[in-house]
Parts: sequence; C-alpha cells; structure tokens
Amino acid sequence: MFEQFTLIAGPCVLEDDELNLEIGKALATLSADMSLPIIFKASYDKANRSKADSPRGPGLEAGLERLARVKAETGLPVITDIHEPSHAAKAAQVVDVIQIPAFLCRQTDLLVAAGEEKKTVSIKKGQWMAPEEMAHAVSKAKLAGAPEVVVTERGTFFGYGNLVVDMRSFRRIREATGVRAIFDGTHSVQRPGQAAGSSGGDPEHIPSLVKAAVAAGCDGLFLETHPRPRTAPSDATNMLPLDELGHLMEEVLAVRAVVARKEGGG
Repeated sequence: MFEQFTLIAGPCVLEDDELNLEIGKALATLSADMSLPIIFKASYDKANRSKADSPRGPGLEAGLERLARVKAETGLPVITDIHEPSHAAKAAQVVDVIQIPAFLCRQTDLLVAAGEEKKTVSIKKGQWMAPEEMAHAVSKAKLAGAPEVVVTERGTFFGYGNLVVDMRSFRRIREATGVRAIFDGTHSVQRPGQAAGSSGGDPEHIPSLVKAAVAAGCDGLFLETHPRPRTAPSDATNMLPLDELGHLMEEVLAVRAVVARKEGGG
C-alpha cells in the first residue's frame, strides 16, 4: 500500500455523503493528475473529543456505509481509525488501512485486533513518545498478522498546548522499527485544549512543516482537508482548505525531485 510516496487525506470526521464525495472526488482527480497514490481518510467516531458535548461523527455502522460509498464512487482506497478492539473486524470489511490513534498507540489489545485483520495498519506515534518506542507498537501489530505497518509522526508535546516536530524523527522511526514513516502535517499544528476546551491550531504553518518533513525524508503525508474548514464539526482550526491542497502537493513533489537529484549525485 505504501510502496510509493503516498498521501492520506480527507476530512477529520465523516459528514454527509455530499460533503464526503465532494472531497473524495477532488482527491481522486488530484491522484490521477499527479500520478500520486492517495488514500481517503475520515473517522466514523471521534471518541477522544475534549468535551462531552463535542460532535463525534455518524458512528460505526453508518460511518462504514459512508466510507464504502466514497470508495465505490471514487475508486480510492480508504482508511479510518478504530478505538475499540471489537470494531476491527467490522472496519476491515470496508477499509484498506486501519489506523490506530496516537493516544491509543500502546494499547496491546487494539493493536493485536487490527493486526489480526491482515490489513495494513497505520499507527500514530503518541505525542509523548520517542521514535524508538514505536518499535514495540509495530511489533505487536506485525506479530498479530499485519502484512504492512507504517508509523505516522504528528509532533511531540512541548509544555502545555503546543506540539513540536523533530525532523530527525522520520529517520529514527525507520531505523528503530523497519517501517515507513508518514508525516501528519495538520495535527502537528494543533494547539491541544487551547480553544475553549477544544483543540485550536495554527494552520498557516502547515506548508512549511510539510515541505520540511518531505526534505527530511518522510515516506508519505497525512493531511486533513475540507472545502470549508471553519464549518467542520471537528478540527476546524487546523485543517487545510481543499482548494490549497493541489498547490501544496505540487511544491511537495518539487521538493522530492530536488532531494532525489541530490541523493543521486546530481
């Protein structure tokens, strides 16, 4: 699934079919135009929202139905996160990649359940963990049967309400785990708990962080995107506007081309 540089993109949480397909079709067009593998991402349940009354999404059954429609109408593979071991088997009937949330990346039962479905597993690195610690999480999923595992870096807590991305992390993840390292360019600009009890964000820093991570050698990108971010029920303050994604990916591919020339001795 991740043999080539790959983009994971989509809204934070599944909305109605019209919105999901608007994003999915735009991503499918971008994938074809740029010859870039893209996986559509959205969550059916945001189980770790800060506040009890925050929107969580359509739930497991309805959410998987919506993901299946995106997959059928766009031809894109899909990824979603699971929060309970009992959800793994149902999610695996629809998705191509199972994602483990950062706050749950050490939960053995969850990692094992995901691995047992014989799907690619993407594990988000906990915001408090060193890159080398992810070797144990990767091992749990692989020993359970996952044919492919990737680790997604989203930054490390720096004091309260801030994340910092160590650009050495991508190489350290690969060396410690033996798997590919993806960069989450939108969650990395979150300001956890800084927006009246919800996560705020600094989306103006997304392009520079993304290009820096690509130059540093990440193997793919994770970018939450939305045509109207401010109206989104989750992560409204740190998603990339959909109409800016194409330009950013053009710059990303240009950076990758320069890096490739340098590595090839050009």
